[in-house]
Amino acid sequence: MIILYIALLLLVALLGVIFIRALIFRPKPQNFGTPEKIEFNGDEAISALAELVKCKTISYYDGSLEDDAEFQKLEDLLPKLYPNVIRRCELTKLDSRALLFRWQGQSSQEPTVLMAHYDVVPVNEQNWGKPPFSAIIEDGVMWGRGTLDTKVTFNGILFAANTLIGMGYVPKNDIYLAFSGGEEINGDGAKNIVDYFENNGITPALVVDEGGGVVEDVFPGVKKQCALIGIAEKGMINLEFNTVSAGGHASAPAPHTPIGILAKACAKTENNPFKMHLTEPAAQMFNVLGRHSSFVYRLIFANLWLFKPVLDLIAQKSGGEMNALLRTTVAFTQAYGSSAPNVIPPKASLVANLRLNPQDSMQKAVEYIKKTINDDTVELNVLGGMEPSRVSVTNCEAYKKVEMAVANTWEGALVSPYLMVQCSDCRHYGRISDKVYRFSAMHLTKEERATIHGNNERIRLEQVKKATEFFIRLIKQC
Repeated sequence: MIILYIALLLLVALLGVIFIRALIFRPKPQNFGTPEKIEFNGDEAISALAELVKCKTISYYDGSLEDDAEFQKLEDLLPKLYPNVIRRCELTKLDSRALLFRWQGQSSQEPTVLMAHYDVVPVNEQNWGKPPFSAIIEDGVMWGRGTLDTKVTFNGILFAANTLIGMGYVPKNDIYLAFSGGEEINGDGAKNIVDYFENNGITPALVVDEGGGVVEDVFPGVKKQCALIGIAEKGMINLEFNTVSAGGHASAPAPHTPIGILAKACAKTENNPFKMHLTEPAAQMFNVLGRHSSFVYRLIFANLWLFKPVLDLIAQKSGGEMNALLRTTVAFTQAYGSSAPNVIPPKASLVANLRLNPQDSMQKAVEYIKKTINDDTVELNVLGGMEPSRVSVTNCEAYKKVEMAVANTWEGALVSPYLMVQCSDCRHYGRISDKVYRFSAMHLTKEERATIHGNNERIRLEQVKKATEFFIRLIKQC
């Protein structure tokens, strides 16, 4: 009986600790001051973006499919659209369509790099409601490939700089405007710019590229807008699963065909997900946004020392963005077999796209898959990939500058670090800086996010202006 009483007392004490921790797990006070009123010609910013969208700067892994004239057309537009930038900033052109503008400041000690890419992914025009390269504007919306990814930030950076230069503004430190024309195919443009910085002894004090944005309904129990600043990004592998056989007619199959063998390997992989890792970007996000969540979720996020298994189970069952934050994910995307329905293939293959948690690596991921499928007849072949990025620091002035510009542009939004699950050009900067941040300067609805790389990509005109406003605010701190 005494043991039972002790157990009950311990249970009550444990519940008390859990509830008290949840009660005090409240939002931390933040003071971003009174936002300065930012003035610029918003209509001209919109017109400039429209001109960029009309350039069919589509990049392909097969370079012979690219239209060099369209890329040149965009470059030739820059003096017309951003004359002050062209007049004031030194331009260095590097291989793989890399454009690097240097806006000389009062000092070169703590330079800032503002990034974007001006190439876009291909389109399936018959599935679009509007022509994808006409920049049609209707009902306050501009339609076109690249409006979101990422000509809006390309334009926002250049228009902000053009505006400030026209006002006679001189930044405290050098600012580099760094653009790539091959990000969508993992081209070398950004890498070449980083090589240039490294060879010339230039160490950025702040780097900003595409990444998170201002979104809703992305964190459990939080209804406010969330402005997410990526402080790291996951790695990636394209992994091919191969198996071979003697082939033959489908009328007399062996007990296990190549397709069947691969199906079993696929099922084993999906049914045995990678281990959960609560990395620094995810932990910081939970610590910031979890405090604004409903009480039930605060119980979890305030007591992760106890409820990690619960969070793991929720993530595994729901999949999606929360699961992607916590583990290496595997998505089977391609399958190849016989060319005829009545022929057993002599060789069959599956391709999976893995997104690597920062605590995993390409080698560890392949080893885990091999151990999981436990079948020597299945060969694993890495088709390509990249390691997870370096994790950037947040307890520094560089992050605070981005945070301030975000908070003052989208007032009321909850600003938080997060882990970017896609890949971007700024991963290359990890070798020269630990202050690399990923933020796409716009508010995006769930529907709008789905159009990125999809059909009917479009942007609300107010967000074109917001992007410019954000970069003006950021530049004035640099």
